[in-house]
Amino acid sequence: MLFKKRFSPVFVIAVFCFFFFSAALPAQESKKEGSSDSSYEESKEESGEPSYTIGIEDILEISVWREPNLTKQVAVRPDGKISFPFVGELQAAGVTVKELEGKITEGISKYIPEAVVTVMLMQVKSMNVYVLGAVARPGVYTMGRTITVLQALSLAGGLTPFARETRIFILRNSGGENTKLAFNYRDIKKGKYLEQNITLQSGDVIIVP
Repeated sequence: MLFKKRFSPVFVIAVFCFFFFSAALPAQESKKEGSSDSSYEESKEESGEPSYTIGIEDILEISVWREPNLTKQVAVRPDGKISFPFVGELQAAGVTVKELEGKITEGISKYIPEAVVTVMLMQVKSMNVYVLGAVARPGVYTMGRTITVLQALSLAGGLTPFARETRIFILRNSGGENTKLAFNYRDIKKGKYLEQNITLQSGDVIIVP
């Protein structure tokens, strides 16, 4: 005599969940194991303001992935150089954070193949911005961090009543060549063309006619 056993719906669902999560668990573990280096790379991309040009007296933290003895805080000397183990002296002033990472990686590659180097900007001490013309407090401003044009104008006390809002410009010396960058304060107040509110570089001169 044939005997058919009927299983309750609760039992069937429990068995299905067991096999589903058992199959998914190894994949999750594999993903977790492989995520360490990728998450490190993501955080590395966000660190240290890679486009910032390093200046004299700036404080940098240099680290090598999985080499705790090679984590150092260094100050850029008046000659623009730093010292680092296995590399010796390197020119730091005038290059970006990303470029310095590349120089150090190349220098230690013969001792630590496939080294992953991170340079973080800890303190900005070389950031000098000049604000001239029709502002309340014209002069030179030494900053501990990077700032935008609008922030620099605010530090200078804002524009005077007779300032020509649409004719403001920034003079930037890059590689020995001067570049003139327009800044229309009237547009910014209206929330238009906000890309004009650029991050300033050390030595930039804001002129308010």
